[in-house]
Amino acid sequence: MSTNAPALDLSDPATDPFAVAQAAAAVIADRTGVDRHDVALVLGSGWGGAADLIGETKATIDNTDVPGFAKAAVAGHSGVMRSVEIGDTGRRALVFGTRTHFYEGRGVRAVVHGVRTAADAGCSSIVLTNGCGGLNPAWGPGTPVLIRDHINLTATSPLEGATFVDLTDLYSPRLREIAKTVDPGLDEGVYVQFRGPHYETPAEVQMAMTIGGDLVGMSTTLEAIAARHVGLEVLGVSLVTNLAAGISDQPLSHEEVLDAGREAASRCGLLLAQVVRTIAEGDDQ
Repeated sequence: MSTNAPALDLSDPATDPFAVAQAAAAVIADRTGVDRHDVALVLGSGWGGAADLIGETKATIDNTDVPGFAKAAVAGHSGVMRSVEIGDTGRRALVFGTRTHFYEGRGVRAVVHGVRTAADAGCSSIVLTNGCGGLNPAWGPGTPVLIRDHINLTATSPLEGATFVDLTDLYSPRLREIAKTVDPGLDEGVYVQFRGPHYETPAEVQMAMTIGGDLVGMSTTLEAIAARHVGLEVLGVSLVTNLAAGISDQPLSHEEVLDAGREAASRCGLLLAQVVRTIAEGDDQ
């Protein structure tokens, strides 16, 4: 390795995480044959089939071939990223088939590495999806909900040092309106991220409701903060895969999450594909 090459170990405090993101973006450009992508997607639990509906996959890259990325650690996630042509817009989506969760213990830098890489790959917007527990009994399993705001209960931030970022309109009103033109029936809610990997207790769910939460899960908020910091416009979409603990008397399991995702795959995949295409067409104007 050249003495000028960046250190690529995100767990080393001496490593510059932004240099690792630049190195990752360079590998993606080389492997995909395009200098830039336009929209990034992070596919959470239940959203795995969406990439096939966005457009033609032009290149597939194993995560382990790209600096700073690792293989998928959660069942139902894909350990590859794809470069997808967005319909006939002439634009490209960079689709991450998995994410690093905070509970994996790899550190917050690894959690937000995909977001930072997307920015360096040229993306101007990012769609963060997840599977979550719903606090509103009217939102049955398989219901997509736009994230209006979030509550971060991880007790950490992806930002280091005296880095002050305004999160007032973190989840883009413009992109939420685009999503509602695609599906006017979409509801909005406040997403609450717990650390995981255990599911929330009924008392914790009641606390989330008391402080204004509508959805509970184990991802997304740290990525959204990092996305705002690097200038990406953020759309968050949750798939309600189950009613949260105490809202229903049913036991919680990851298999339930996967089942709900499979049952909702067609609606959610088409929704996401149409939203991404509309974003791309709007960016052309």
